[in-house]
Amino acid sequence: MKNGVAVVTGASRGAGQGIARALGAAGYTVYVTGRSQTADASPLGGTIHETAAEVTAAGGRGVAYACDHADDEAVRGLFATVERDEGRLDILVNNAAAISSDLIQRGGFWTRPAEMADIITVGLRSSYIAAHAAAPLLVAKPGGLLVFTSAPGAVNYAHGPAYGAQKAGTDKMSADMAVDLRPFGVASVSIWMGLLKTARSASSMAEKPGQFDFLLPYMETPDFTGRIIVAIHNDPDMMALSGHTIIGAEQAKEYGVLDLDGNCPNSLRPVTGGPFKYDDRIID
Repeated sequence: MKNGVAVVTGASRGAGQGIARALGAAGYTVYVTGRSQTADASPLGGTIHETAAEVTAAGGRGVAYACDHADDEAVRGLFATVERDEGRLDILVNNAAAISSDLIQRGGFWTRPAEMADIITVGLRSSYIAAHAAAPLLVAKPGGLLVFTSAPGAVNYAHGPAYGAQKAGTDKMSADMAVDLRPFGVASVSIWMGLLKTARSASSMAEKPGQFDFLLPYMETPDFTGRIIVAIHNDPDMMALSGHTIIGAEQAKEYGVLDLDGNCPNSLRPVTGGPFKYDDRIID
């Protein structure tokens, strides 16, 4: 099994927390980034220190690194620290996103706060900056992996146009970065996650009873995506996936990866359709 050094952005809670924990269980050193350093930093709880401790408890080495992903220089400082202290980077998981508390509210985009667009700044642009800063480390040797967490909102209406633009942009950015990274033997993939079992989803479902019941068969833990990332990184044919947007549950079936309950969640494809397949011909 390959392991090494990984950075998971936005890992105080939710998807990033579970992904970091799963990488820790596979023996990786995981830099856990985010802004939350105390439990009262978010009504949903969770801190980078708690996640780092979970990574270590799972069998890896968790390193908490406070970072505001809206601050480009702070992001560059993160990867300078990884280079100085580890001398390598094997996986970057771009997961940080500014999720509005109004995300699940219904109504036209103009009836909700303009700050909904912050997800494009911290979510899309911030992923570009993190990848830009990480790339020199990733391309230093073949076998690196760049991962973007995404969702079917890339091709379906979900939570409004700001959310959709961020997801669609994420998938296309991953595909385009794959073109630039391929000569160096570094893969880039975007992963559609299912409905995650997190504090945020539990709060949303309690606030809107019944609205998300149709998605219950597709629920998965955030650790599930982390296990898929480990399997991709250990796949000798990893580069065959580079440039693709994949549905996590489908790729898991290919690998025989199971969720924490010992089952493999259902693919969302029957509900949402599948991701776009981008043409990688270069027109420059």
